[in-house]
Amino acid sequence: MAAATAAIFTLPKLHKSSTTPKPLFPLSPKPTLSSSFSVVPLKVQHPLRSVQPLKCTTTSRISATISVGDKLPNSTLSYFDSSDELKTLSISDLTNGKKVVLFAVPGAFTPTCSQKHLPGFVEKSKELKSKGVDTIACISVNDAFVMKSWKENLKINDEVLLLSDGNLEFTKAIGCELDLSDKPIGLGVRSRRYAMLVDDGVVKVLNLEEGGAFNVSSAEDILKTL
Repeated sequence: MAAATAAIFTLPKLHKSSTTPKPLFPLSPKPTLSSSFSVVPLKVQHPLRSVQPLKCTTTSRISATISVGDKLPNSTLSYFDSSDELKTLSISDLTNGKKVVLFAVPGAFTPTCSQKHLPGFVEKSKELKSKGVDTIACISVNDAFVMKSWKENLKINDEVLLLSDGNLEFTKAIGCELDLSDKPIGLGVRSRRYAMLVDDGVVKVLNLEEGGAFNVSSAEDILKTL
């Protein structure tokens, strides 16, 4: 009889031991929490996107290949002299041993160039030369015939020398080309507007405009540097 009661006592223990694995089951949903970690890579992408606007700000800055202290690259420009003969002139011949003001315009006969930029240097030519400037020259990528007509239209004499850089040789050499091909008036590739003071072929002052703006390249701006 005692043996029988012992058997009955042990059976419940065996039954309880078979149910002990049940607490393991609540652990099974926990692996599903790992799926929440898939959100982390999406958050990492946001700092990377914030860098992109910084790149845009650097590319829009005004820049050119030429800078103050550089010697101008030699190129050949053309013009019509007072006898209507087509002449060529190298940058070295124009600037060697001289103090020269060079300024560039996006285009002959265009409003700002015709009404403000070029006339301003014509008006201040005597004052500039009284301060030691030997030559004042205007450069444009228009051909020499257009530059001649522009000069006649504005009734310019020898105050300013109008030079054609029709093939953009000089303009590209100093990194001042300006692509206006997206404009509806057919300007194509032109020169940025600038004014520089050159002493014996070396750039002493460089006032480079943003595109065709007219803020820092006037005759008055160059006079302030002399």
